[in-house]
Amino acid sequence: MNHPSLFEDRYRLYLDESGDHVFREVKELPHRFLCLLGCWFKNPEYLLFHEELETLKFRHLPHHPDDLVILHREDMINARKSFTALRDEGKREAFDNDLLTVISKSSFKVVAVVIDKEYLRGAYGDASAHPYHLGLGFLLQRFAGYLNHINRVGDVMGEARGGVEDRLLSESYTRVYEHGVWSTDSHYFQSALTSRQLKLKSKIKNIAGLQLADLLGHPVKQWVLQQNGFLQEEQAPFAQRLMVTIKGKFNRHLYDGHIEGYGWVLPQKIRAPRLRRPYARPCGRSNSA
Repeated sequence: MNHPSLFEDRYRLYLDESGDHVFREVKELPHRFLCLLGCWFKNPEYLLFHEELETLKFRHLPHHPDDLVILHREDMINARKSFTALRDEGKREAFDNDLLTVISKSSFKVVAVVIDKEYLRGAYGDASAHPYHLGLGFLLQRFAGYLNHINRVGDVMGEARGGVEDRLLSESYTRVYEHGVWSTDSHYFQSALTSRQLKLKSKIKNIAGLQLADLLGHPVKQWVLQQNGFLQEEQAPFAQRLMVTIKGKFNRHLYDGHIEGYGWVLPQKIRAPRLRRPYARPCGRSNSA
């Protein structure tokens, strides 16, 4: 079947991570869980989101257009760098309200894959698949499944971090594209994804989708951990409001509306035989990704 491939028919998945991919200190909650979060837009809807986000920045954070303001969660929380104006309580409230309005009005879908590295190591030891490979495998399954269902195509963009992280993430993407993952064969991905390579862009390129993924990654990960009993304390007030805003944007089961397994995935909870030991490294393949 031929998929429509004009610009206005295409989709793009933007992804970011919360947590780290290494296996040290896996018993400590901040290091135990890696979340790969993706949000995908149809191109025309993405253009509207980009325009709204830039308007918001100029409204609340006056700046020269040559010195772009890049939304970064840590800088926003600590009101540093481009966000010193948010030290004023009134200005922060106005900014937060407008940011949530922009996100609420925008049309996109969210999927978060949370990898429990302690479980992974305990169950499979040195045979464990790399957390990036697992996270991307589950994330791309859902993105490609959505595209195949609606007969459309798209690609994937992540933030360039440099060095080992870029290589591991790129290798994981290419492996899924070329070989498939678990019982999902490569045609499933190649029929939906237009590129065999992951696109990587630096934060300074002012990519609106990557900024959104950065804002969502940590609060969505914490919310998933709360849903599964790993975390008891409440999130900060803005994070709670953000979760209310995006709750309706999670990818869902087409017929019953379930989010678990579709909008968020905690792989050790998935028992379907078709996944066949999803945490184990495929035999005969390198564990470098």
